[in-house]
Amino acid sequence: MTLSGRNAVVTGGGRGLGRAIAVVLASQGASVAVWDRNADGAEETVATIQEAGGKAVAVACDVADSGSVAASAARTRAELGAVTVLVNNAGITNYAPFTQLTEDAWHQMLRVNLTGPFLVTRMFVPDMLEAGWGRIVNISSSSAQTGAPAMAHYAASKGGVIGFTKALAMEYADKGITVNNVPPGFVDTPLLREGFDPDEIAPSMPMKRAGRPEDIAHAVAYLASEEASYVTGQTLSVNGGRYLV
Repeated sequence: MTLSGRNAVVTGGGRGLGRAIAVVLASQGASVAVWDRNADGAEETVATIQEAGGKAVAVACDVADSGSVAASAARTRAELGAVTVLVNNAGITNYAPFTQLTEDAWHQMLRVNLTGPFLVTRMFVPDMLEAGWGRIVNISSSSAQTGAPAMAHYAASKGGVIGFTKALAMEYADKGITVNNVPPGFVDTPLLREGFDPDEIAPSMPMKRAGRPEDIAHAVAYLASEEASYVTGQTLSVNGGRYLV
């Protein structure tokens, strides 16, 4: 597979899954704009890509803020050109029993995890339409497939991402644009470690290990490739067999 000549945006690319995705896309030849609220994290990812001979730029962006998204898109186009590969990875999580879940926490979760992908995708679909080619990969969650206690707001936001994926896939299927989503299971990232110990989880997994960020990154790279040109509207569950569908 190759992404040579493609320009990609990876949101939340400053650590964890996003960093792995950005690095793998760059290794396939893509020029990658690494978007993250944490500018230092984005710069670290870019340094890793450049040390391996790839091309990348770091862009500080809050995906929940339309003004920040617009400015980041303008900078990305100025430095790389039109964008035809988009990975909506940026997200947040937290835990709250349902009866203790506040409206502020609910709205913040949806702003980042669902409105964020909407705002970013809206910026780059015109580039893809003009090119007659595009790849959108949304990172959802296995929690949206199985449900999860104390995570009603998170599961709802990621369930929305799955629905968003399917709607766009249908709308752009005849325009050369594919839209798919990857719901990770338990993947050893800083975000997971905020609520779980991967070593405690591993024995309960069919594969007896937590996932690695690279497991998700290679699935994303496939969906972003020419080889996946007839795959759209799909949920590619990368979870070590935790949830079989």
